[in-house]
Amino acid sequence: MERALLICNPSASQFTGGVFREVVAVLGRDFDLTTEWPTSANETVAKTSKAVADGIDVVFAMGGDGVAHHVANTIVGSDTSLGIIPAGTTNVLARIFGIPEKPLAAAELAATMKPQPTRMVRVEAETDDGIHTMHATFSLGVGFDADVVRAAESRPFAKERFGGVHYATTAVGRLLSTWRTAKPQLRLTCDGDRFDGVIALTQVHRPYTYFGKVPLHLTKEPHEGIVTLAANNLGVLRSSEIFMRSVLGRKHRTATGTKVWSDYATLEVEADPGVVFHADGELLGTARHLAVTPHEGAMRVIRPADR
Repeated sequence: MERALLICNPSASQFTGGVFREVVAVLGRDFDLTTEWPTSANETVAKTSKAVADGIDVVFAMGGDGVAHHVANTIVGSDTSLGIIPAGTTNVLARIFGIPEKPLAAAELAATMKPQPTRMVRVEAETDDGIHTMHATFSLGVGFDADVVRAAESRPFAKERFGGVHYATTAVGRLLSTWRTAKPQLRLTCDGDRFDGVIALTQVHRPYTYFGKVPLHLTKEPHEGIVTLAANNLGVLRSSEIFMRSVLGRKHRTATGTKVWSDYATLEVEADPGVVFHADGELLGTARHLAVTPHEGAMRVIRPADR
């Protein structure tokens, strides 16, 4: 029997004692299971690191995208797999991989699936306190997108209660108050192609969104690799066009100040002054320089093989 660790975030919106006991009972039928309830991101990393060192086969992240992000970053390059038990507000990663939204249903399905090699994006960031390396599991946002995350996270009760609606209203508020008149502060260089912008949004997998179940398409045609969209301004008309084209799956127009790169080797982002950035909705600070590269097969995830 494989050994597994269940990392729980009891503050997640769907988490209850009863749901936890049901999930433990289901996973315990197929795994030699232990559980941990970390109280911080650092403790999540520490518990996961110990599990990797002990040769644990699977670490299940029970919570939202935050706990999955921290577990995933810790198991990168190891033989330990990530299992996802969604119990948060948005659960974007679970949605991308076709994992049921309900914790118990996800636990039931886990025993029927095998770990699949899974793409991530590697990010090397130069911040005020040094150079840091991290990975994104489904998205990386620089500029406007990260500022929306920062503003949304400042009201955790609204995030928990209203979910995608809270992110959407926060995005509109930040756009109208600050970003519609912002000038480009990002110099982006993608495999030698240069572009100045106010936002760079990288999609790691299939279409995702924080706004409920409405997917965002950064390319017109279905695409399996990484994609980055950048824009040189976010005036009301421009931002509305970008959003509608993303929702409807239409091609973004370079002539109107929007740039899309896909399947690239490296994206360099220089910011003056430094710019806020996030990975998977986790705010990571302010950076002057970012180097973004695809990392194929960076980790293994218990998920359907066709996702």
